[in-house]
Amino acid sequence: MKENQEGENIRFSIPRIVIAGIQSGCGKTTITRGLMAALKKRGLVVQPYKIGPDFIDPSHHTRICGRVSRNLDVIMAGEEGVLESLYAGSAGADIAVIEGVMGMYDGMDSVFGSTAHIAKLLKAPLLLVIPVHGMATSVHAIASGFKNYDPDSTLAGVILNKVGSRRHADILKTGAKIPQLGFIPKDSRFHTESRHLGLVMGDETTTDEPVDIIEESCDIPAILSLASSAPPLTIRMQHAEHPSYRVKIGVARDPAFCFYYQHNLDMLKKSGAALIYFSPMQDHLPDVDALYLGGGYPELHADMLEKGPARDEIRAACDDGLPIYGECGGLLYLTNGLSGERTYHWTGVLPGTSEMAPRFQALGYSEGQTTGGTSLTPKGIDVRGHEFHYSFVIPDRDASYAIHLTRGKGIMNGYDGMYVHDTVGCYTHGWFSQRFTDTIIRAAHSWKRR
Repeated sequence: MKENQEGENIRFSIPRIVIAGIQSGCGKTTITRGLMAALKKRGLVVQPYKIGPDFIDPSHHTRICGRVSRNLDVIMAGEEGVLESLYAGSAGADIAVIEGVMGMYDGMDSVFGSTAHIAKLLKAPLLLVIPVHGMATSVHAIASGFKNYDPDSTLAGVILNKVGSRRHADILKTGAKIPQLGFIPKDSRFHTESRHLGLVMGDETTTDEPVDIIEESCDIPAILSLASSAPPLTIRMQHAEHPSYRVKIGVARDPAFCFYYQHNLDMLKKSGAALIYFSPMQDHLPDVDALYLGGGYPELHADMLEKGPARDEIRAACDDGLPIYGECGGLLYLTNGLSGERTYHWTGVLPGTSEMAPRFQALGYSEGQTTGGTSLTPKGIDVRGHEFHYSFVIPDRDASYAIHLTRGKGIMNGYDGMYVHDTVGCYTHGWFSQRFTDTIIRAAHSWKRR
């Protein structure tokens, strides 16, 4: 694949604000969601984003805003990729609200990839959430410390969470040097449901966003003014030569398979694929030229997946050579089944069985290269992505692997991408490059022409 190195410079502007936290669990997720809902209530078209590789927070953003939330991850996508993601989502929006990850300066082994890094890259004002339960004017030392740690940071204000009373708020205001744009009271409604991979998905939540608390406790006009102060950005769009084939790719999408980066789906569509969504729990396998099984919670729907009509049809399609790519939950579904108190029999395509563990088995970024073996994994394609799972796969001794990781665990000892015929299953949630996308399109086209 060759690229036009001249590319095209595109200048665009979108009011934007980043919500950061001093650490995980400080309340930034609930406050971000409440702010999104409050802005939408005002009639604004809100485009949501999430810094980092998370799937769950974006599902809540999407539910609230009615627009697909996009990941901004410099480690997987690179700096230009982050700018492209912001640009891709901003069309037609009045404001972008960007939720940070972990603590403001927490990145991969350094500040790289952190909320502070992305905010600077996007030239976006940043609001820092500080929980102040049991604290008074010490909050100013925290705020100043975060501001002065990097004098070039875009930190423009703070939102104080878990404020005990009006008197507490008055004390917190005394001596403030950084604008305080929110005093969020302790409230039982600031609670989010969770399970082993984090919060429940957006379409499963049973609680409403605390819009009234945000409206009463935050200076929304000041936040909007800050967002509007963000300057225009310029991105360089490369013109890539890629196949002009038209193919149909089946995408499993239901409560069992719900972890997809919008970037990946966009890449497939831009490269010529019509995406056909279906549920392996209840639908037959559609007439497609390739199949994409994302991650999710197959273990919570094991019985329905075992009984679903697609199970045997996918196994037969694999035997017939259909290109199939499965990630994490998709990998599990492609094995013989899930073992535990009861054994569930799944597609039986890949030589191994799956089990759940009481704690996570892998968490972090993955990097590596394809090593061959299938039309989806010709040798030498760079792989970048993320792993987070509580399951493990016990492979048969004769299992073959199409990906070797230099960072990350994979299925076993840095080997990922177990394959049979043209079916590949991996633990890595990949961020699709143009080269990998082209490979999927070509594989689907070859199947279509056979």
